[in-house]
Amino acid sequence: MLQRISQWDYAVSSLCLGHRFNSQVAACARVISHSADGYYYAVFAVVLAFTPYATVFVQLALPAFALELASYLILKQLFRRDRPQSLPVFIRPSDRFSFPSGHSAGAFVMAACIAQTFPAWALVAFVWASLVACSRVLLGVHFISDVLAGACLGLLIVFGIN
Repeated sequence: MLQRISQWDYAVSSLCLGHRFNSQVAACARVISHSADGYYYAVFAVVLAFTPYATVFVQLALPAFALELASYLILKQLFRRDRPQSLPVFIRPSDRFSFPSGHSAGAFVMAACIAQTFPAWALVAFVWASLVACSRVLLGVHFISDVLAGACLGLLIVFGIN
């Protein structure tokens, strides 16, 4: 089973990274990926502090992000899956292992927290989180199964807390 997933992952990654426009796609993917860097979540929380929804959002998001961070770090050490090799890579990953994707998990935690607090913004939040997950594959630092696992982890944490 794991062998089939690995073969599928490499096939999808090769398709995503093996075209002549991959440098241009990677430039866009880099911007999208960086939008899910942790410090932007803090900026969002500060901006949100000036709204009546701040307490509700922070009470959901703070424990969710704490649990997501701990979970993804433990899972990375448990699975120790190497990142894609012999494929183009367009950024330097923050750590050695790829499973699950921390950016994807964090983006889906944020999207789910936004959906819970601001239901009208749910679609926008989940489209953004999905783009973050895709960007990690297009940058050559994750497989599709890594980002799917990260997305599921983020969603399970938020909906498990709430």
